[in-house]
Formats: sequence, C-alpha cells, structure tokens
Amino acid sequence: MDHEVEYNNRARVPDHPAIFERWAHSSAAMRGAAVAADLGVPYGSGPRQILDIIWPGTDRQAPVVLFLHGGYFQSLHPRDFTFAAAGCLAHGVAMAFAGYDLAPLVPVGTILAQARAAAITLYRLVGRPLVVCGHSAGGHLAAALAATSWREIDVDTPDNLIPSGLGISGVYELEPLVPTSMNKALRLDAEEARRLSPASWPVPAGRSFDAFVGGAESAEFLRQAHDLAASWRAKGVAAQAFDVPGANHFTVVDTLADPSSHMVRRLVEMARAISQ
Repeated sequence: MDHEVEYNNRARVPDHPAIFERWAHSSAAMRGAAVAADLGVPYGSGPRQILDIIWPGTDRQAPVVLFLHGGYFQSLHPRDFTFAAAGCLAHGVAMAFAGYDLAPLVPVGTILAQARAAAITLYRLVGRPLVVCGHSAGGHLAAALAATSWREIDVDTPDNLIPSGLGISGVYELEPLVPTSMNKALRLDAEEARRLSPASWPVPAGRSFDAFVGGAESAEFLRQAHDLAASWRAKGVAAQAFDVPGANHFTVVDTLADPSSHMVRRLVEMARAISQ
C-alpha cells in the first residue's frame, strides 16, 4: 500500500485551495450574521487556545456541539469552519469551535490535552453535557474525547461530559501516517502513534459515536471509519459508520451546513438526547 497516496488528501483533491477559500468566505459571513456569538473565549494561555460559540438564540440555552477542525494537526484554524454551524443552528443547536496549537510546535499528545481542556472549559461555561464533532484530525480528537474517562482527567467534571460524538473522515489509527510526508511535522513513531489512536482504546459504557466518511475518499479513509465503528461496537459502544455519496475529504464537511442532511440530523438527535 502507498500510504502517501491514501492519506495525502490535498494531493488527492487538487482544487482544495478553492474549497478552503469558499469556507473562509462563508465562515466570515456566518460570524457577521450570527444572532448571538461568543468569540475568542480563552481556555488556555495561547492565542490559538480559544472557543468561538455560535448560538441560535440570545438566551444561550441551546444544546451545544463542540467542533474540532482538521488539518493533520498542523494547519487550518477554527474560524475557517464557522460556516459548518449552519445545519445545527437551523435546528436550534449551538456549535462551538475550538482552536489548538499546531505541530511541529507541539506534539499530538499536547493537542489532545488541549482539546480536552477546551471541552472542560466549554462544559463549565454552558453548564451541560456536550456532543463532540470533528473532521479529519479533528475526527481523531472527537473520537478521543468520546472515549475519555473524564474524572480521570479532572475530578470535578462529570463522567457524561461528552456522552456522544460524530467523526467526519477521521484518522482514528495514526500509525499509517508514520511513513508519510505528513509525519515530518507530527514526528510520530510507531509506538506513539499506536498509543494515541482511539480506535484501540477502551471506551466507557454508555457512549455512542457515528463515523461519517466521504464516498469518494481513499480506501484507507473508508476503512478507518468502518473499522472504528466495528471495533467500538464490539466494545459495547453504540457505533455506526456512514458514507456520504460523492463527497471527497473536503466537500464532506459541507454536509454540516445542510440542515436536511443525515449528518446534521444525527448531531441534532444526539444534542437533544443529552439535553432532555
């Protein structure tokens, strides 16, 4: 297998710069038109350690989905993805976007710790459990947060801080990245990659997770989504995998902006279930 061909999504989708530009334009418009937004809420000391929360109403009482962006842990910014809130907002569900420091300045393990810190800060801010969602590297982080035993991280947080999640084109097994060009910044060895791969982790009882993936993605991304769902089901997790027909690794994110999509409906179902 040529891991570079399977995992280098920017090479697989040559028009990705135009997609990123469209996202940035739509995201700026979304922030400008938001009914209510809390932008740049710090959860740590660094300038990237922020939360942007887009609310469907000024009372700020809606269920909340925490979104973690992709970029192989080494690029992009949460504000590139604000547009993705549109689907959930149409159903009365808020979306929060977390930033994090990037490789090679920090290792993947530190990024995971920051994602957890963002979740804890958001929980304390809104006072209720969260649904987690993420794309690509953010899908990895979403699965990791969905599998976290929260009281082992912070004794003052509830076990059900994040009872459910949804990954989009996630890299749930990191070891295949070791021989690729993406690992120049990540600097993972095989042992560390395995340790940080949520596909092989135990998962606390009562959790649920959906793994979505673009139908036009590489065989490896399709495999990772379906293997995670199968592996976690065997551990008792309510896990499912879904293909988004015709979507590549980047256009699959557009599904989040469609209020009628299956992906959005699943997020809304999860969010409403934990707010009852």
